[in-house]
This record gives sequence, C-alpha cells and structure tokens, in this order.
Amino acid sequence: MAAPAARQSPSATTTTFSLAQALQAARSNLDVSLARRALAAAQSDVVAADHAPAPVLSAKAASIDLQNGIGGGNIVTQKRIDKAIGLDWTWERGNKRELRTLAAQRTVSAAQADIEETLIQQQLVTAFSYFDLLAAQERIVQVDAIARSAGQLSNTAARRVQAGDLPALDAARTEIEAQRASTDLLTAQLDRQRAALSLAQLTGFTGPGTLVAQPDWPSRLAGDAALDEAPIYPSIEGRADVRAAQQRVEAARAALDVALAQKKADITLGTSYDHFPGTSNRLLELRLQMPLYGVVGGYNFQGEIARAQAQLDQAQDGLEKIRRNAVAELQRLQQDRQGAAARALSYENTILPRARKVAEMAELAYSKGAMSLTELIDARRTLRTILIEDLAARTDHAKAAQAWQLRQEQRQP
Repeated sequence: MAAPAARQSPSATTTTFSLAQALQAARSNLDVSLARRALAAAQSDVVAADHAPAPVLSAKAASIDLQNGIGGGNIVTQKRIDKAIGLDWTWERGNKRELRTLAAQRTVSAAQADIEETLIQQQLVTAFSYFDLLAAQERIVQVDAIARSAGQLSNTAARRVQAGDLPALDAARTEIEAQRASTDLLTAQLDRQRAALSLAQLTGFTGPGTLVAQPDWPSRLAGDAALDEAPIYPSIEGRADVRAAQQRVEAARAALDVALAQKKADITLGTSYDHFPGTSNRLLELRLQMPLYGVVGGYNFQGEIARAQAQLDQAQDGLEKIRRNAVAELQRLQQDRQGAAARALSYENTILPRARKVAEMAELAYSKGAMSLTELIDARRTLRTILIEDLAARTDHAKAAQAWQLRQEQRQP
C-alpha cells in the first residue's frame, strides 16, 4: 500500500516523503494493524464474558418395562412410559459474571493503550529510518563531490607525469585516492538503497522506484544544547506503556476475584413436567443441585486461586519495571538530546568551518607549489572525515530531538 501523501517525481522512479508524511504512514503500518487486531479480539472477550448461563432443556423417557411390555396405543398418550420434559438453569453466585466481565474490560483498556504505545514506537523507528535515509542521501552528495575532486586531481597528476613535472609515485597515489573515493561513493549509494528499503517497509510503500527523503532536519541546536540539567519531565503515568501495565494489573486483580468467587458454589435450579399413563398425566418435579466444593473432599479451587495470585504479583512487578524503564528512558532521551545537540553545534560552528578553511588553504598552497601532494591528500582526508562526522552528529541530534518530542507529546487521558 503506497503512502497516500507521497508525491511521484516527474520521472516516476522515486517517491518523495517528508518527515510528517512518513510519520503519518507509520500510524497505519502492519505493526499498528496487528495491535488493532489484538484490541478487536479483547473486545470480543468482553462479549463472551458478559453473559449468564443459558437454560438447559431436557427430555427423558423412563420406567420402560422390558419384562411385561409397555402396552399398546399411542406412544405419547397411552404406552406405559414415564415421559418428561424439563428446564434447568444455573444461578451463578459470587458476582462471577460481573468479575470476569471486569477482567475482560481491563484487558481491552490495556489493548487500547498498547495501540498508543505501538504508534509511538513505530513513529520512533520510522523517524530514525527517515533520518538514516536523509543522511545517506547527503552522504552521497558529499562523497560524490570528493570523488570528482579526487578524479580531477588524478587526471592533473597524470598530465604532469607526462610532462615530466611530477614523479610517477605521486600520480599513483592520486589514482589510489580517486579509486578509493569511487568505492566510497558506491558504498554510500548502497547505504541509501538499504535505508530506503527500511523506510518503505515501515511506511507500507510498495510503489515503483525508491523513496527520497526531504531535508527535514530539526533546528534549535543551541536551545537543545542548553537544556537544564533537571528538566520537567511529563508524568510517566500518562505514558501508554505505563497505562497498559496498570490496566493489566487491574485485569489480574479481577481474575483473582473470579478465582476466589469459585469457592461460592453455583446452584442449578430445575423443573420438569412428567406424563405417566396409568399413574398420572400431570406430574411435576422440582430440582436443586449444588456442588459440595470444600465440603466433600479437600479441594476448594486452591490451584486456581494460587495461579491468579501469582499472575497478579507478576503484573504488579511488570508495572514497576515499566515505570522504572520509563523514568530511565526520559532521562536518557534528555541526555541524548543535549549531548547530540552540543556535538552537532560544535561541528556546525567550529570544527567543520575550520576543516573547510584548512582544505581551501591546502588547495591554494598546492596550486602554488608551497605544499606537497602528501600534505594536500592529508588535508582532503581530514575534510572528508569531518564531513562524515558532522553528518553523523546531525543525524544523532535529529533522532534524539524527534524521540524527545514524541515522548513529550504523551498526555494523561
């Protein structure tokens, strides 16, 4: 399924996505669909739980005399057969229906929160994949420029060797650098293809061509780098994963109440209308049945109760673990955002401008014969490394900023 907001390029070989379009497409991908199916199944469990036992209709033919026979006449009105039709109904005691319905409803609430958490997780993964694709696209541009420059230098060196102005060893070194740059370009192109495939899988894009990410880099680098050491976090109780765990605790508590209610035996009430020719045509039978749990024999649902208690304890431990993980994640996200912003800001304002300036000075000095080829190649290698590191720093900051924003948007319903 192609993303609805995607635009086809004029060549019809690529589809351009913005970050907003990618995040919107992630809200309806297969993982979210699976979570919605789980919610539908949980809602069906509520319907299955919220019903009383159905009455049981019974019919019987008794007192059939095989020794003396049953006589002649109509089998319904004259033959000596005790015939009866009855109705039995079980009275559930201990609020079992209400408790099992409550447990199913709590599970539905947990499944609804699971959908919200799945939406967050899928948007996070999609945003990360989007910025990986965007970084891969920019890396191709950078590496392609480096490859062209290296190729030009290699061609110039070859002409100088022919003119006797440059040793063949230096020309071989420039050729190696050009080949290396070409290999780096091929690697960058393969990385972009892999990133595009990953984003396509997350967004459900199956159209022709490949995806292209728009340059939606986040801003506010300085503001992100200057975050307070102790920021105000959103309440973790409003997070979808915490709310899902809370609802599972309540579901487990209701399930324990259901297990405890089994100790209160259900009563089956019944009545039947009998017809026995020769004795009476209007006989009435009334019945009452009740299992003697805990009276006859020693078992009184101890196993079910113990299991339900263990599952409640497990759910409570799971809730505490998720709460601790939520707090740790918010702290980590804040630190990642601050650290990534500071690193990206340092490359943007200081490191990269200086590397460009050094490279420009090296190019000028080499053109005037004031610098050796070895020094020029070293300056170019340094610039190439700084460019890649700057792109990695911006990518890390974009991911950290997007993760922080998505988590900050969660609110207590």
